Amino acid sequence: MSINQNTLLVRAFPANEQGAKLVAKARSQFICQNCGTVFNRWNGKCDSCGEWNSLVEENTASGIGASPKTKVQKGHAISLVPLSGEIEEAPRISTGIGELDRVTGGGFVRGAAILIGGDPGIGKSTLLTQASASFSRAGHDVVYVSGEEAIGQIRLRAKRLDAADTNVLLATETSVENVLTTLELRKPPALLIIDSIQTLWTAGAESAPGSVTQVRASVQAMIRYAKNTGTTVILVGHVTKDGQIAGPRVVEHMVDAVLYFEGERGHHFRILRTVKNRFGPTDEIGVFEMTGSGLQEISNPSELFLNERAVSAPGAAVFAGLEGTRPVLVEIQALVAPSPLGTPRRAVVGWDTARLSMVLAVLEAHCGIRLGSHDVYLNVAGGYRISEPAGDMAVAAALISSLCGNALPQRSVYFGEVSLSGAVRAVTQAELRAKEAAKLGFTSAVKPKSLSGKKQLPAGFEVTEIEELAELAAKIAGSHYQLSQQSKEN
Repeated sequence: MSINQNTLLVRAFPANEQGAKLVAKARSQFICQNCGTVFNRWNGKCDSCGEWNSLVEENTASGIGASPKTKVQKGHAISLVPLSGEIEEAPRISTGIGELDRVTGGGFVRGAAILIGGDPGIGKSTLLTQASASFSRAGHDVVYVSGEEAIGQIRLRAKRLDAADTNVLLATETSVENVLTTLELRKPPALLIIDSIQTLWTAGAESAPGSVTQVRASVQAMIRYAKNTGTTVILVGHVTKDGQIAGPRVVEHMVDAVLYFEGERGHHFRILRTVKNRFGPTDEIGVFEMTGSGLQEISNPSELFLNERAVSAPGAAVFAGLEGTRPVLVEIQALVAPSPLGTPRRAVVGWDTARLSMVLAVLEAHCGIRLGSHDVYLNVAGGYRISEPAGDMAVAAALISSLCGNALPQRSVYFGEVSLSGAVRAVTQAELRAKEAAKLGFTSAVKPKSLSGKKQLPAGFEVTEIEELAELAAKIAGSHYQLSQQSKEN
């Protein structure tokens, strides 16, 4: 074998360990910064969420897919306890804000991690500033760490909210290690606010701040601190254009509670909604009104949503909804007009578009009401969003009223789920909805037929029970409905 051949063999198969390190390539993976999906190679478009140019390369130094030479530390034994044992109530601290206590289930739990998301400028920092001031006035230590605002900006907002006289400790920092080191030098506070998680970064993750890896590692470090010290940690999260909290979806599984702060820019009220809560009920809402001096609590949101209601206009129906344990009355407005277009418009604000298409199909197939050549506009007054299917009957009543030009009774509410067969199905807590309507001055309700009947209803409150949506159409449309039925039979 010639010298040149030996040289080639040595270069191809190095004998020393240093040469092997030169040949070995560091493994890397590509993570989507929008949804957190992991890929082995770079793609221009994420196959999971459809986002373009969202894949970022990250080295795999440890964990799943790491090098075989990575040292694995041996774990220690943990204690196992039986399921049957003494139950301890989760210790809570009242926030001093009634609507916030309602949403969280009675106050903040010690050692809990809470994630609050919302659109920019919706009022997240305002709410947390008022909550931190209330905590401080009650004698609890509060630390507010901001990675987006300067100390002067936070003080100006606190002055506007009459919260500048409290002993809340402020800091502007984005390094997780610096924040934790500072907190270890003092007594753990009762409340720690991080605004926001997208600005945090840790030296343990080799990626840019705001990336999926940095957000996940930073949140994990803050949750570990909360569990070890008993401090309630509130993390503020930005939201995407779809209304979801930006970053990996696993963050919502890591924390104990997820709250969304919602509201329309053109309206003066805000809704704090519970999406997840390990220590309390879910689907609860808290209603606030944004004023010049901060957020004011709304103890009766139904009055707010029905304040500017036009009682004699066709196409307006009052829906008796339910958010968690709270009944809420809102006005549903519908406008049906002949369309000059080949494909009529369908515009919806505050409700599901697919649900509207289903109700329109049921009205045409089982009630003989033709809406295929009409533009349909549907709006939930006040910017409120309906998520439960019990609003089907109120939407159908508003559509029929607008088409026929007949105004609905002024003091009547509607609720019920519409099935594809045209039947109206019963909904939960019918008595609670009727009681809320009676408390606000309504005298009647149109609801599905149920086994409970009219028991436990307010005195003098009239209830009309229907089984088919066609009965509601005949009741509202009258002669218009009978003529359409005759034309359908002919």
